[in-house]
Amino acid sequence: MSASPPADDPLARERAHLAASRAALRAMREDVESLDIRDVTANWVNAQVLERQIEERVKALADLGDTPLFFGRLDYLRSPGAEQAEEARGESFYIGRRHVHDADGDPMVIDWRAPVSQPFYRASKKDPMDVALRRRFGYTGGDLTAYEDEHLSDPAEAARTSRLLQQEIERPRVGPMRDIVATIQPEQDEIVRSGLGGTVCVQGGPGTGKTAVGLHRVAYLLYAHRERLARAGTLVIGPNRSFLHYIEQVLPALGELTVAQATVDDLVARVEVRGADDAAAATVKGDARMAEVLRRALYSHVTPPAEPVVVVRGSRRWRVPAYELEEIVRGLLDRDIRYGAARDALPQRIAHAVLVQMERAGEAPDDRVQDAVARNSAVKAAVKAVWPAVDPAKLVLRLLTDADFLAAHADGVLTEDEQKTILWTRPARSVRSARWSPADAVLIDEAADLIERTPSLGHVVLDEAQDLSPMQYRAVGRRCTTGSATVLGDLAQGTTPWATRSWQEALTHLGKPDAVVEELTAGFRVPTDVIAYASRLLPHIAPGLTPVRSIRENPGFFEIRAATGTADVVGACRELLRREGSVGLIAADARVPGLAEALDAAGVGHLGPGEETTRETRLTLVPASLAKGLEYDYVVLDEPRAVVDGEPDERTGLRRLYVALTRAVSGLIVTHAAPLPPQLA
Repeated sequence: MSASPPADDPLARERAHLAASRAALRAMREDVESLDIRDVTANWVNAQVLERQIEERVKALADLGDTPLFFGRLDYLRSPGAEQAEEARGESFYIGRRHVHDADGDPMVIDWRAPVSQPFYRASKKDPMDVALRRRFGYTGGDLTAYEDEHLSDPAEAARTSRLLQQEIERPRVGPMRDIVATIQPEQDEIVRSGLGGTVCVQGGPGTGKTAVGLHRVAYLLYAHRERLARAGTLVIGPNRSFLHYIEQVLPALGELTVAQATVDDLVARVEVRGADDAAAATVKGDARMAEVLRRALYSHVTPPAEPVVVVRGSRRWRVPAYELEEIVRGLLDRDIRYGAARDALPQRIAHAVLVQMERAGEAPDDRVQDAVARNSAVKAAVKAVWPAVDPAKLVLRLLTDADFLAAHADGVLTEDEQKTILWTRPARSVRSARWSPADAVLIDEAADLIERTPSLGHVVLDEAQDLSPMQYRAVGRRCTTGSATVLGDLAQGTTPWATRSWQEALTHLGKPDAVVEELTAGFRVPTDVIAYASRLLPHIAPGLTPVRSIRENPGFFEIRAATGTADVVGACRELLRREGSVGLIAADARVPGLAEALDAAGVGHLGPGEETTRETRLTLVPASLAKGLEYDYVVLDEPRAVVDGEPDERTGLRRLYVALTRAVSGLIVTHAAPLPPQLA
């Protein structure tokens, strides 16, 4: 039996609690692994479901050796919930990534999402929230090596900045994105813990933690509304696969394993995308007016009935005249329900008209008779003629290849020039052979929703939202019509020609016009000198936005260097690789192959975006088009002018440059042979 740590050694006591907590977590995991389900499963289906649930629970209880099990402690003046101070003396709670209890069920670590944990993030000297002591822990790897105390209810102790908190914020980054659960700030915590019922839009400049806030909000909502979201589902939507790979470990580190991830292209993948649009065509196809063009084109297939329907049953003939059929069709159109739902309802409406005649003739038909009439060949033929089935991909194909069909349904909506812009110069013979573009796939998804309602999820997180077109917003909005959303983005980082100019406009297209817009302006990632330099672009790319204010105490390493060739760029990379942490070499897409050759020739190992860095290979070569959302300890930015010139217009190019300039956590070297853009002067 090991000896207890001495009473006058707080660090030893905290290490002992950490060891005991890890042992308790291990016991919790072993208890789940040892469950025998043979006597509680009635059939193999139940057994499969229960086995999967047990597997997920075992994964959620994994002890990540290099990740702190708890990062803070709260000592309350009195027990939470006690109305009178004399009712109970204060309790201590260790705050961590997940709940851990001992063999008796008593908590050893409290989940950071629990109400009792909230003061760890929000309590202050001005509002101590009944907290006597807030203790933060410092770790090296998985070892507890330091602690720091704040006596929040002691008026004699002055408020001060937490050194451990600052060190955690500025800790070098290697590998995928990590959680910020130990460093969540009060303004971030308010967003994280906001309710499930409302949609929240977070405008945040580079390094303000908006992505992390969105992911932690998902984790919090799953904790607070687990049963509801287990039924309805949750989804994180990112701009590309590299970005999703970068963030994919955050939620599992918090014990959440059931959140799906996708890009917008994944959501609308009803056809194979093999083509691409120029900026002009993509902008028109992404315009919200296309929804009206599609609606008109779809409902043009509904034609007024010209003939009556005659249903033969036995020796009797029942006739529904054309004018009555037209009234039925008009009634369905006026109800404004989905095209497919109305088509499914039409045979029943016709059958009902026949049953009314039967009843008038003295018969007593029931529901089975109505169903039989609805399946009658004459009724089916009438429905096919009046309200035919429509394939969404074929509908979009006809719009994009038939100038007359497009003109008929875009009249008064799109100009003639806009119609010419989106018409294909080489018409495809079939849906399968068509070279669909990403924007075409979104149109097909819109058409499919007009025919049959898209199922809604309980909550959707949409990151880098500023780059979406109105039609893409509509595609995402369809996935959360009965749920809520967390929208994350930065108007200054919009790098598509159709990038949104205001969040109100974007949220309206999303179908969430009443969403609350929150702005994060405190920068935790980008050093002061770097963000100040990048902010010179803001008046040109996003007038009116508040510049990010870096709260990092480390001013960072920042240098602008004239270069004569790729050898100077490789030299800058070598220099930064001598420091601790990850290094990103960001360049205009067209310059990436040449830089890759130069790195290979110099024997400098490098990875592509989304590939996980290792201790041996810490340099990532990043095309500027894929840099958004990524971060590196040190960055070499090659040829800013080329980054700007690589985009279809100057505003988009300057926004792309703003993104590239703000990927560094600790230092930035800008290398250039061509003159710098004048906006940086």
